[in-house]
Amino acid sequence: MINDNTKKKPIRKLRTQLILIMLGLIVAFFVIGEIAISGFLGKYYRNQRIMSLNQVYGIINELADRDEEFTAEINRIAAESNIQILVTDADFMMSRTNSVNAMDLAARLFGYYTGLFNEDMTILDQTNTRCLQISEDRFNHLNYLEMWGQLDNGEWFLIRTPMENMTEAVQITRLFYTAIGLVVLALSTVIVYFMGKRLTDPVMRLSELSRRMADQDFSARYEGNCRNEIGVLGENFNTMSAELEKAISELKSANLELQKDNAEKARIDDMRREFLNNVSHELKTPLALIQGYAEGLKDGIAEDPDSRDFYCDVIMDETEKMNRLVRQLLTLNRIEYGGEAVSMERFDLCALIRGVVERMKLPAEQGGITIFFDRKDPVWVWGDEFGIEEVVTNYLSNAINHADGEKRITISVGREHGRVKTTVFNTGKPIPEAELSRIWETFYKVDKARTRAYGGTGLGLSIVKAILERHGQSCGAQSFADGTAFWFTLDGGKHSVVE
Repeated sequence: MINDNTKKKPIRKLRTQLILIMLGLIVAFFVIGEIAISGFLGKYYRNQRIMSLNQVYGIINELADRDEEFTAEINRIAAESNIQILVTDADFMMSRTNSVNAMDLAARLFGYYTGLFNEDMTILDQTNTRCLQISEDRFNHLNYLEMWGQLDNGEWFLIRTPMENMTEAVQITRLFYTAIGLVVLALSTVIVYFMGKRLTDPVMRLSELSRRMADQDFSARYEGNCRNEIGVLGENFNTMSAELEKAISELKSANLELQKDNAEKARIDDMRREFLNNVSHELKTPLALIQGYAEGLKDGIAEDPDSRDFYCDVIMDETEKMNRLVRQLLTLNRIEYGGEAVSMERFDLCALIRGVVERMKLPAEQGGITIFFDRKDPVWVWGDEFGIEEVVTNYLSNAINHADGEKRITISVGREHGRVKTTVFNTGKPIPEAELSRIWETFYKVDKARTRAYGGTGLGLSIVKAILERHGQSCGAQSFADGTAFWFTLDGGKHSVVE
């Protein structure tokens, strides 16, 4: 059993964890992308431009002797790739170019050849025929990625592209990536939230179902329509709930039988002797009355019709009382001697009480008595429904026979110490405190004259006690200034009563 006072660990919602994990992964990918752009995109872009320079070198080296094709190709390259090309003859006289700064490019090419501009460049790669470098143009304060050298036909060439374009491209890429990343993060948050809700809602329903099953509320069922592992799990929960309810019902019945078996065997002899003594005592008075009035009829004491009718009515009334006494004795004997097994089942106690109240409405109205029971919601309990109906009927009948004063009967159902407690209160003269413990004894009557007036036998509360003892439950009575309350308890799940 779980101790309710034990401090429970806080529950982490699966949906929140799923959202945080997914958003964490998205943010991680975004950060990795930013690091890649900052640390590697510039180098990657520069390598791509170096490859472009090598490709251009191959093109102009191949087309150097074909003027028309050469001119068309370098113009295309200038338009598409922002690459400036200069080719001169062996004496560095200007030959062909796609740049408007042909003189500057020629001077720079000659300066590289003679070594005049060595301080302005950083060599990246060099062979016998060409050199790859980064240079600074002091006139426009720009850095260039350049390749210069000699073609296969002996002409000199210079190919250059500004590095500021690469830096600007990297910055634009970074800004674009950041904007896209923020949009993706926002959209992902919304999508992950709703997808997480869709995935975790069935899990939360299963969690609630398992909690209710732990509280022995087996009426709960999983009603999801998922066609995946969660749906299969839900169907298994439903099957398990039904099997558990059946098993607990059987277990409770078997447990009660086991608990009562030894005790019942030890009490049989004492109950038999007490039964015979009480029967002989209770039958003595009505038998004496029947005998006396019958002898009077035989001796002709009642000669007129009215007297004979009176004598016959007394005999019939006492016979009916004896018949009622015998029926109750047989009921009590059957219960106490275990003639019937207690069939434990789960039923709605409030529906049972409303049925008994409806049946007892007529005698209550004839006595000017008002019965109050306004509970509408179901209260599920474990017990033998027919036996508990007998208990409620005895309590209510007893209350109707003893109601006085305001002539009000109030029935209530609530929870006390983990069990469902039913109380029947009637206004009137309270039972003396000293006699409350004896009213459950067989044939005991607090007010013998009043009990005999309505035909009471003193067995009703004994039957109530016997039925509840067979259930392993308790019953009792409590006196108040304006009346008396009788109560009994039954087992019920935590969800059986709304406080």
